[in-house]
Amino acid sequence: MPLIRKVNVVPNIPEKLKPIIKIAYNLWWVWNQDAIELFRRLDLDLWRDSGHNPVKMLGMLPQHILDEAAESDSFLSHLALVGAEFNRQMSMKTWYEETSHEYADASVAYFSAEFGIHECLPVYSGGLGILAGDHLKSASELGIPLCGVGLLYRLGYFHQYLGMDGWQQERFPEIDFFNVPIKLVPGKDNQPIIIEVPYPKGMVYAQIWHVMVGRIDLYLLDTNVKQNAPDDRSITDQLYGGDNIMRIKQEIMLGIGGVRALRALGKDCTVFHMNEGHAAFLTIERIALTMQENKMTFNEAHEFVTSSSVFTTHTPVPAGNDRFDPELIDEYLSSYYKRLGITRDSFLALGRENPADKSELFCMTVLALKTACAANGVSKLHGSVSRNMWKALWPALPEHEIPIGHVTNGIHTLSWTSLEMMRLLNRYLGPRWIDNPTNTDVWKNIDSIPDTELWRTRERSRERLVEFARKKLKKQLLARGFTSKEAEKSDSVLDSESLTIGFARRFAAYKRANLIVSDMSRLEAILTDKERPVQIIFAGKAHPKDAMGKELVKQIIALCADERFRNRIVFLEDYDINLAKVMVQGVDVWLNNPVRPKEASGTSGMKVVPNGALNISILDGWWDEAYNRENGWAIGNGEIYEDYGYQNEVEGLYLYNLLEKEVKPLFYDRGVDGIPKGWLHKIRESMKTLSPVFNTNRMVKDYTEKYYLRAHKNFRKLSDSGFAASKKLAAWKEMVISKWDSVSIKEMFCDDNVDEIAVGSKITVKVIIDLGSLTVDDAVPELYFGNINQNNEISEGASLPMTFSEKTHNGFYLYTGQVLCLQSGQFGFTVRLMPHNIESVRKFDPELSAVWINS
Repeated sequence: MPLIRKVNVVPNIPEKLKPIIKIAYNLWWVWNQDAIELFRRLDLDLWRDSGHNPVKMLGMLPQHILDEAAESDSFLSHLALVGAEFNRQMSMKTWYEETSHEYADASVAYFSAEFGIHECLPVYSGGLGILAGDHLKSASELGIPLCGVGLLYRLGYFHQYLGMDGWQQERFPEIDFFNVPIKLVPGKDNQPIIIEVPYPKGMVYAQIWHVMVGRIDLYLLDTNVKQNAPDDRSITDQLYGGDNIMRIKQEIMLGIGGVRALRALGKDCTVFHMNEGHAAFLTIERIALTMQENKMTFNEAHEFVTSSSVFTTHTPVPAGNDRFDPELIDEYLSSYYKRLGITRDSFLALGRENPADKSELFCMTVLALKTACAANGVSKLHGSVSRNMWKALWPALPEHEIPIGHVTNGIHTLSWTSLEMMRLLNRYLGPRWIDNPTNTDVWKNIDSIPDTELWRTRERSRERLVEFARKKLKKQLLARGFTSKEAEKSDSVLDSESLTIGFARRFAAYKRANLIVSDMSRLEAILTDKERPVQIIFAGKAHPKDAMGKELVKQIIALCADERFRNRIVFLEDYDINLAKVMVQGVDVWLNNPVRPKEASGTSGMKVVPNGALNISILDGWWDEAYNRENGWAIGNGEIYEDYGYQNEVEGLYLYNLLEKEVKPLFYDRGVDGIPKGWLHKIRESMKTLSPVFNTNRMVKDYTEKYYLRAHKNFRKLSDSGFAASKKLAAWKEMVISKWDSVSIKEMFCDDNVDEIAVGSKITVKVIIDLGSLTVDDAVPELYFGNINQNNEISEGASLPMTFSEKTHNGFYLYTGQVLCLQSGQFGFTVRLMPHNIESVRKFDPELSAVWINS
């Protein structure tokens, strides 16, 4: 191949327009409508053709348009307005500065395999990435000292198109990194900073790209560099592409490479947040570096790293967690056995629920749980599901005490709200719904919006969706090989005045895209009712290897071609952020019917709320805690079935009944003014109760207050004075583990005549403990008490530490405690002995087990 000299060609921007470059390269514009309008003004058609990418569009614009804009007082005034707002938002005092000034030295690194910020940077596949993108946006608004770390996929996630037969096909167009809002990070020599990561055949190199998301820095690693062999260059080719070998390669680059990238950038982060298990190898690298640089043992470094790591699991089913064969771990990570100074079995134990099972695979979620001081699911229900799923790691604990909490997901409200609705909310709620979307009182002002204005806003949004769907459908049909005459039929599909249902998400079997089409005759009656018609817009991708998901897509496409439904059911291809926005802004109802409890959270339904649409959903994920009977509809009552066929039948009937008896009548029950007042009442209830809660500003505040600040304090405490606390804690833990088998609870006794007592009474309980060679500072007995359930067990009991009374004559220890009985019914109590150290960052350490009386 001949020598090629590379030159980066950039737009020739007139001096007066130079501020637009800064705006284009900061994805803050994604959620600022005035900034978006600024780019649209230059050339609306090019804005669309560029995929709403301002960097690409500026390079496509004819020079005369740029020159004309530079001489336009109107455009320059608009540019100045946007620039001033950008500067104001980047410099204004934030929530974090006002509430957490004593944590000014905190710095959070947020690792995620995907980030969905805007469709022009397609390094996301679905909900996990969209959530990560919204996390960064809200972190910017709140002023959280956070940076993101991920991978830059040359081919992104696949683009979907359909064959003539309706079968999903995939294409992988290459992303031109020099025409998207990202920049290579240069080093001191002005050449790209290159990091190196060990792989079986030697070092693999990666360069670092920088993305600005408001105040937040996002760093993405790219292995497509000349120093790498072709196989290694492909590591960052596709998101979720390839086999398990490619998966472990990518997760090593994300976790280990991500930590090395931060160090190369001079980022001294104090908190490391793993958004799903993909990034869990970061804890291995942090332990190795801590050992190497501070002459610490593995156990000492492990305590320190764990203290400042946070883990979020998004997966409600065991099969969704990445697992690797031990031999694959040997191949790719055996060099770390020596670096960490531990045996192969000890390393593999970090990723095993049962370390004694030599055949168990290495699980990334287990690794994350064992190396994090805090872990959470992404909804209240998902937290419960996760505690059940991972209870084997803490076999001596009641399930409700398994240390996996929850922070319910949210959405970045501004990113998903239509321009029409924004204007309406600005008129009646003022700017506070933007500045503080978590303020419940602000959202109560929804009641002040006149019915006529709220309904007209909803009608305009639906009209825009129908127009968009028709144009997109025509392009799809022509691309699939249909004639122009056949494609022109798309001009008459859908009706801008009909009740419109949206269903858009990944086409996986458990999400049940076909539930609403399970009874064709009943569906036909619902959709083609001349007085009260209904229409459905579908969108979503099946994973390239998911044949069942592809079959579901094909089934929906067949319905679209059915003469009975041709104008009533539409499938829109290549679901991405832009299509999602148009749909959530325009539909009347958002349908979500997964198999409970397999939806960890689900955020698509949250996005319709600020747009004035309503949810119909299974009580799963977020909807299980959001639904209040007035703010939408629930399919069923939260049942879980063992027979999926029966479940589909029951819940399909429930859905049809809802549509026929509640949803359609409420939508079409109009007053003399043509306005559905009952429907608007439900919209108001939805917006008032859901908007202030299910947004990422509330979510990121939760992460900060519950986890980030605590992890930062842990980091400082365990690293001060040459990591003295880490070393002391590790030594104590090793000592307790070696002696724990010798401790026991000898006897529990309490007041006489406690078989029946009055509400409000106290029971005094005493216990005799044999601590062996441990001291009273090493362990503490706890009273565990609560109501007795039908299985004769204490149901979700509470615990209280007991007080040391005296050392007995035979060397045992006497403790005393009291239980207050606050309600009637059968009540029970018992005693357990817990390892205890005031320096410990985790009450329930998976390596330290509770001892129960008579256990």
